[in-house]
Amino acid sequence: MYVNRMVGLLKDIFVGKPRNLLDERLFHKVSLIAVFAWVGLGADGLSSSCYGPEEAFKALGVHSVLAPFIALASVVTIAVICASYSQIIELFPGGGGGYLVASKLISPTAGVVSGCALLVDYVLTIAISISSGADALFSILPGYMLAYKLPVALMATLLLTLLNLRGVKESVLLWVPVFFIFLATHAFAIVFTIITHLGNLPALAAGTGSDLRNAHSELGIFGLFMLLIRAYSVGAGTFTGIEAVSNGLPILREPRVHTGKRTMLYMGLSLGIMVAGLLFAYLLYRVEPQSGKTLNAVLLGQITAHWPAGLGSAFVFAAMISAMALLFIAAQSGFLDGPRVLSNMAMDRWVPTRFASLSDRLVTQNGILLMGTAAAIVILATGGSVGFIVVLYSINVFITFTLSQLGMVRHWWSSRRVEPKWKHKLTINSIGFCLTLFILAMLSILKFWEGGWITLFVTGIIVLIAYMIRGHYRRIERDLTRLRDLAKQFENNALKSGQNTKCSSCERDGKTAVIFVNGFNGLGVHSLLTINRTFPDVFKNFIFVQAGVVDAGNFKGSDQIEKLREHISKETSRYVQCMRNLGYCSEAVTEIGTDIVDTAARLALEISEKFSQSVFFGGQLVFEKESWVTRLLHNYVVFALQRKLFRKGIPFLILPIRV
Repeated sequence: MYVNRMVGLLKDIFVGKPRNLLDERLFHKVSLIAVFAWVGLGADGLSSSCYGPEEAFKALGVHSVLAPFIALASVVTIAVICASYSQIIELFPGGGGGYLVASKLISPTAGVVSGCALLVDYVLTIAISISSGADALFSILPGYMLAYKLPVALMATLLLTLLNLRGVKESVLLWVPVFFIFLATHAFAIVFTIITHLGNLPALAAGTGSDLRNAHSELGIFGLFMLLIRAYSVGAGTFTGIEAVSNGLPILREPRVHTGKRTMLYMGLSLGIMVAGLLFAYLLYRVEPQSGKTLNAVLLGQITAHWPAGLGSAFVFAAMISAMALLFIAAQSGFLDGPRVLSNMAMDRWVPTRFASLSDRLVTQNGILLMGTAAAIVILATGGSVGFIVVLYSINVFITFTLSQLGMVRHWWSSRRVEPKWKHKLTINSIGFCLTLFILAMLSILKFWEGGWITLFVTGIIVLIAYMIRGHYRRIERDLTRLRDLAKQFENNALKSGQNTKCSSCERDGKTAVIFVNGFNGLGVHSLLTINRTFPDVFKNFIFVQAGVVDAGNFKGSDQIEKLREHISKETSRYVQCMRNLGYCSEAVTEIGTDIVDTAARLALEISEKFSQSVFFGGQLVFEKESWVTRLLHNYVVFALQRKLFRKGIPFLILPIRV
């Protein structure tokens, strides 16, 4: 008992106290306005300016003068993808992530491929953001401290996991100041560079033309084209994170579509300006890579080289610390959207259903823990190497981009007779599809043997596992058909009986059977019939208890919570009506919560105090071949509940139902 109290105290300190589902302002408290969403979700896109432009610029090699072409192509790509995802936000106001878009507009197969690709991408988002953040930090620290970079990255992963277990808003608010410090310092660096090099712009333009001719004569038109394509593709990490807003719509403040589109606008503008500005700044300062430093650190060092020593050092320090913080914030999109994709897939039975559960802080705790653990493993396995992780990183997000755009193209074409602006919308998504498909093809070809095959292989394995999990759930569904028929038959027979006893309320001193149910279904009816068969004429009262679980599927607004409450009340009342028709006294007790065991145990204590001669029952599916797989894919709530009630001296019987 003492240990449990200590664990509870530590949880309240580090994770926070449970949220109150009855609080009318609950959704206001946990949702994000556009500015905070820009920080929490848009930071993933903006943070890519810390490594995307750098990778593209380095890929140009001695032909760095071609950087303006990469900048122009990057800005156009950002604009097209943002416009495309704004249309997805309109069409899927409840959350139009790549998984849902592909599932609903193409097929479940396309959906699971998109979902699995996103899961891998979000794990890599966390890994690359934290690793790159560590690089930014150690760029301004003495070289002998590089040995501590990996432990710092792992500790940062642990810290972000804990922050996200506390809740969405809490994990975002902490970073708001440093987010805007990053914007201010880097925007100043870009503006300062342009102003101080205004006189050099004509010479730069002339040099670009001259170098372009030299590159053409040296490489040929095909070689020049391939160099630009390679640099553009290598820097494709710049475009990752744009989909985060459409995935995260459920955590945005109402009206969600308006908030989502505004957030997308903020992110697109800031990312486009930052990427183009940094590429021009690299070129104007003729920045060259230095060991142990990011290209941004080198650029800032050259900008402040002639400033007063204290001022220059302070500016570089503030800029790089804010870059580190922004990259850590960028990991937020992995923690926010990765678990949301998992929960959507769990509701469709592609992954274990427990990934749809919410903690008492109203976050998808299991998903957060999985994403944090997987990211830590990636960081450990790669030694926190940004250069290697970035090879793994970009491919998957473009799988999702391409499938999402294809789904939207298909939707607008099929809706052309009812959608007045279908041509305009079809054009945007068609351009988006062609662009993202082209980038996906280039990335797969250029990065395949550099390590991209690892990403594709892992994604394929996860898709295979998802199909195996769904196949298991479908087999169980078929096996439970007889139980569904049993429930219908029981209800029909009870209605025909029509005794409708006057003993509607249960007598407090009568023998009482308390049955935990999960809706009016074969499992509950089978448990009820087993009790009557095993204990004939023993119980006079029958109380049906259902603890409704608030999960990622129904935690989308106060109206959804109310619908859940009404649904479980309606389901349990069917049991009550049947038993009263059969001549028994019967009542229903319901409540909603995030932890079914705690909620059910609390209700059981209240019932046992009211009815002194009560015995509690719960049904449990029993598989012929029990294994760790069945334990992972199915909940065993009744066993946890039984242990909890046993400690209180309350009798609880588990009724097996063989499958």
